[in-house]
Amino acid sequence: MKYWLFKTEPSGYGLEHFERDGVTPWSGVRSFQARNNMTEMKLKDQGLFYHSSIAEPAAVAICEVAREAYPDFTAQDKSSEYFDRKSSPSNPLWYMVDVKLIRKLPRPVKLAEMRNEPRLTGMALLRRGQRLSVQPVMPHEWKIILEMAQV
Repeated sequence: MKYWLFKTEPSGYGLEHFERDGVTPWSGVRSFQARNNMTEMKLKDQGLFYHSSIAEPAAVAICEVAREAYPDFTAQDKSSEYFDRKSSPSNPLWYMVDVKLIRKLPRPVKLAEMRNEPRLTGMALLRRGQRLSVQPVMPHEWKIILEMAQV
């Protein structure tokens, strides 16, 4: 099993939306590296649902991959802000996975706390300039964050 971090802006799709939906397609990702991360995902891989672009960014929930990578339908939808004319049904450029909410974290783990945890020094999220919306989390990082969240 691998672990991942899924960044989202709560004003667009936050935890309350995820709690309502239960399962959601992780669509609209337009970074090749993040797309490649999604194509590596396997059923039941787990992830951190992470609120970004807010005053105190934080990991707020645990989720899992409910469906492995498949073509992102928003790339074919001309009315979507994620439409990409270079992508086609026969040659899709963009992929998505379905993600299922497992549980809200008992205690959100703020980005500032992660930065202050010496055992997380090498974490992708904490690297300067790291802006990927979907990124890997190493097994030891996963355990530390769950410990910090009091899971």
